[in-house]
Amino acid sequence: MTDVLALARKDAVATAAAVIALIGLATIGGFFFFQYVLGYPPCPLCLDQRLAFYISVPLAALLWLGAGHGASRKVLFLGFLVIAIAMLWNTGLSAFHAGVEWKFWAGPTDCSGPINGLGQASNMLNRLQDIRIVRCDEAAWRLFGISLAGYDVLVSAFLAVTAAIGAKAAWARADAE
Repeated sequence: MTDVLALARKDAVATAAAVIALIGLATIGGFFFFQYVLGYPPCPLCLDQRLAFYISVPLAALLWLGAGHGASRKVLFLGFLVIAIAMLWNTGLSAFHAGVEWKFWAGPTDCSGPINGLGQASNMLNRLQDIRIVRCDEAAWRLFGISLAGYDVLVSAFLAVTAAIGAKAAWARADAE
């Protein structure tokens, strides 16, 4: 354990980038597992929450590579700053989604409101059979009372803090000349 901590202290920039890339990649794998293996289709808010990971994971992988190959501290700092902002935004969006699931507030009408626009009455039964709405206000899965949106709050907040630590370490780093 002390070897891991010593390695993390030796190159905090590369460690922060690696943690973000690996945990973010595991999170992406997790939501694809829930969608394609377990059969839980994502709601519109779930799909929006994925965007921060699609931005942060490749950027973190590039920062990890750049930290080992002499990238400037400004580039590293700005990369971590982008990740921190994306993950903070995602933390807020995930908390909003969890609040919608707990019925603390109303969600977007496209996934938690009434069904409008079914067309003419003669076609209504056919249209109702074709409609598949995944509701944002119903948690598809919970573990220990926490939904996937709740776990996304925790993961995103952790990655935002890790990105802030990486940004601080990158700013303190001396550029190789």
